[in-house]
Amino acid sequence: MRGTLFVVATPLGNLGDLSPRAAETLKRVAAVAAEDTRRTRPLLAHVGSGAELVSVHAHSPAAAIERVLRQLAGGRDVALVTDAGTPAVSDPGVALVAAARARDFPVVTVPGPTAVAAALAVSGLSADRYLFLGFLPRKGGERQRLLDTIAQSEWTVIVFEAPNRTAQLLDDLVAMCGAERRGVVARELTKLFEETRDGTLAELAGYYRDTPPRGEVTVIVSGTGVPARVTPHPDPEARARALLAEGMTRRDVADRLAQETGISRNSAYRLVNEL
Repeated sequence: MRGTLFVVATPLGNLGDLSPRAAETLKRVAAVAAEDTRRTRPLLAHVGSGAELVSVHAHSPAAAIERVLRQLAGGRDVALVTDAGTPAVSDPGVALVAAARARDFPVVTVPGPTAVAAALAVSGLSADRYLFLGFLPRKGGERQRLLDTIAQSEWTVIVFEAPNRTAQLLDDLVAMCGAERRGVVARELTKLFEETRDGTLAELAGYYRDTPPRGEVTVIVSGTGVPARVTPHPDPEARARALLAEGMTRRDVADRLAQETGISRNSAYRLVNEL
C-alpha cells in the first residue's frame, strides 16, 4: 500500500471556514507537512488531531521532502498545509507536491479558502479572467518587468504584499499604471479587523502612506480592458554591441540585455564576453 498526499486548504483566519472534510482529513492522516509548525499546531489541536508534524518550508533541505516521501512509500497518508489558505499557491509546498507526483504517489486535493479568490470576490473588479503574480521581488529588473506586466495587463491582476511594503508597491503601481487606474487592497481577510478598500491607485497609495496596514495584504489592480502590446525583443548581439559602444561595463551590459531581451543573465554575460 502506498500513502496518499492530501493537499488541504486551511482557514485564512476564521476557524469556522475549515471544512468538515478538511478537519476529518487532518484527524486521520499519520503526518502533517506544515510550512510553520508553530502556526499549524493550534489548528491540529482544534480538530483533535494527533498527527505527527513535519516542517516543510521554503528553506527546508531536500532531506525534509525525502522524509515525507519515505512516509508515503511506507503506506502512511500525509496532509500538506500552509500557514493559511491553499498550499502550493505562492507557497513552498509546491516542491513537495511535484516530488510526490514524480514518484507516482496519489495526490488528492481537499479544497477550501484561498486569499486570491476571497479578495477577488469582494473587490468588485472583473473576475472573468485574471492574472495572479504572487509576491513581487523587492527590487531589481524582475520587479520592474512584473510591474510593467501589471500596467499592460488586459485583465485584473492580483498580488500579495507584506504590510510594511504595501505603500511602496502602490506608489510603484501609480508610476507604472497611472494615478487613475482602479485598485483594491484587501487585508486580514476573514479576521476580526478585515478591511477591503477600493479607489484609484493614487488614493490607495496616499491612504496607506498615512495609515500603514497590518496583517496579510492582497492588492488587486484593474486591467486595461485591451490586449497588451507585444513588442519584439531586440537582437541580443546587436543590442550588446550598441551598449558596449556607449561605454557601459560588461556587467551592466549583461544586466541590461537580460532585462531587454529575456535571455538569462548568464547567457547575456557569456555573449558580452565573447564580443
